[in-house]
Amino acid sequence: MDLDTVRTFLAAADAGQFQEAAAELGVTQQAVSKRIAALERSLGVRLFTRTSRGAELTIDGQAFLPHARELLRVAERAAASVRTGRRPLRVDVINSRGAASGLLRGFYRAHPDVELDVLMLHDIEAAVAAIRSGEIDASFRAVAAPGRPLPEDIKSLRVLDETLELLTGPAHALAGARSVTLTQLVGHRIWMPGVVPGTEWAAYYDDLVAEFGLTIEATGPNFGSDALLDTIADTPALATLIGGQSRLVWPTGHALRRIPVTDPTPVYPHSLLWHRANPHPALATLRTHLASTAADHATTGTWTPNWVLQR
Repeated sequence: MDLDTVRTFLAAADAGQFQEAAAELGVTQQAVSKRIAALERSLGVRLFTRTSRGAELTIDGQAFLPHARELLRVAERAAASVRTGRRPLRVDVINSRGAASGLLRGFYRAHPDVELDVLMLHDIEAAVAAIRSGEIDASFRAVAAPGRPLPEDIKSLRVLDETLELLTGPAHALAGARSVTLTQLVGHRIWMPGVVPGTEWAAYYDDLVAEFGLTIEATGPNFGSDALLDTIADTPALATLIGGQSRLVWPTGHALRRIPVTDPTPVYPHSLLWHRANPHPALATLRTHLASTAADHATTGTWTPNWVLQR
């Protein structure tokens, strides 16, 4: 439906005269008449009756009036949703309890005036596609999987190197250790049901397994972090790897242990991705904030795959 004809209909309905509607819209009275006639043909009904006092709504015109107002309100909301500086900044994170969410919360605490929409997309390919289409403005992603370089129009900023920790129940063989080496983890079952084949984090753990001979199992459905914590607490033979900045809460009776991993310490590198042509002013504010809070990348005594984002 032509919104100009709907706008003209509303002006004529409010004014009660085509001449006043024409003056309000800055067009001729003939243009108003033509637009109303076109709308009537489109709807198949008469919307106005001409009288000596001007133009009065017919019963059909009265029925159409509230819907016409809503049409224009929806059109304005649609335009505002993509108008630079007037819509929220749309940012993708992998999950609500991870380090990327913590980075975004820190940004919002520093800039509470910035409106945010937080989304959670599946993997880096979905995130890059959403950035290029304009569906989102930025995404926190850990790595670019091997053989999948970022497109030239996507820029990145490495913002956090997050160390990994071993999480065990109280009866696990390593539960009493103050730290464990990657060599000590060989032969232990590490259960990570959230590792989905084809994702960037699956590529990261595939390389970790290949280099250090670890046993990482992704069997069974992923019922979320609460179910994972329950299983680790109750199963002495299982442990899992978690990000050192992951926010996890469990019942006191679980008595879980978070144990640093060393020699080398595996780090999970988080980067911010965005489209180089994105003009949203809050995106520049986010990049500046992250650049000012990002620590230097640790290299001595740490491990990352050789294909992680360096830009």
